[in-house]
Amino acid sequence: MSLPPLSILDLATVAEGESVREGLQASVELAQRAERWGFRRIWYAEHHNMRSIASSATSVMIGHVASQTSTITLGAGGVMLPNHSPLQIAEQFGTLAELFPGRIELGLGRAPGTDQNTFRALRRDPRASETFPQDVQELQAFLDGQSLIEGVDAYPGRGTRVPLFILGSSLYGAQVAAILGLPYAFASHFAPDQLEAAVQTYRSEFRPSAHLAAPRVLAGVNVIAADSAEEAAERQHRAQLSRVKLFLSRGGHRLTDEEAEAVLSTPSGRQILGMMKYTAVGTPDTVETWLEDFAQRVGVDELIVACPVVDRAGWFRSFELLAGLMSDSAQFTHA
Repeated sequence: MSLPPLSILDLATVAEGESVREGLQASVELAQRAERWGFRRIWYAEHHNMRSIASSATSVMIGHVASQTSTITLGAGGVMLPNHSPLQIAEQFGTLAELFPGRIELGLGRAPGTDQNTFRALRRDPRASETFPQDVQELQAFLDGQSLIEGVDAYPGRGTRVPLFILGSSLYGAQVAAILGLPYAFASHFAPDQLEAAVQTYRSEFRPSAHLAAPRVLAGVNVIAADSAEEAAERQHRAQLSRVKLFLSRGGHRLTDEEAEAVLSTPSGRQILGMMKYTAVGTPDTVETWLEDFAQRVGVDELIVACPVVDRAGWFRSFELLAGLMSDSAQFTHA
């Protein structure tokens, strides 16, 4: 077995006690370090109305990080297409592609990435997700310079051919990616249940396209790497408490550590922890074995790694230790 290529999913978290600006600065610093360490790419995800995540304006964030780095590939993992028109996204990512040639890519999701009240605040039609496959094709045509709408082109965007990925956590996304002949990224770092079935569906139904000759699967996993097993276990526990707080804090009330601790053993707590099923925890050798086993069993071509560690020093260290595994596997190349 060998370690598959590794990339980063930076959730652009704003830790307790941090300002949004400090959280964004930490993301820039991670990208700069990741570039030196040899990671292939970093993706940022579109979320709305979540106080601890600062990547809601995804294209703006990608542009800022790109301006502070030199070579690493940056992209959205992903943009929630029902929240936008295909033309707007083609213009945004076309602009990025013109500013940072060869470094921009675009993952597309069908979910709104938020709750229904926030979706209404975005002024979008609740039925927008029903036309997701057609919207992907319209967006791709804008980027390829072959617009499907007479007299309308994306400027910038036309002819940039920004690489597209379909993101999903169900069989639907796998089928869309397969039919359109695009790479498929499964969000198993927080939605693990249908991973293996979705990968099998995608591979069996894949149709080659002008953009991709053979199926390509990426899967999200969580990694909590540390210099000792005890340290990793403690950071995992802190991450679990943080996840419970994220999902169960409401309005102006934020759960305390004690309240979150009490929730862990309840049905709600177990459901939340179940979202983190695919998490590698431990020293680098333990993490490496886990990642190799996972990739071989599921049949993935690349892993997108998120790190749920809540303290910044531990967060950076986890990625640094992961980079050491890549060095051993001679993965210092960019996609």
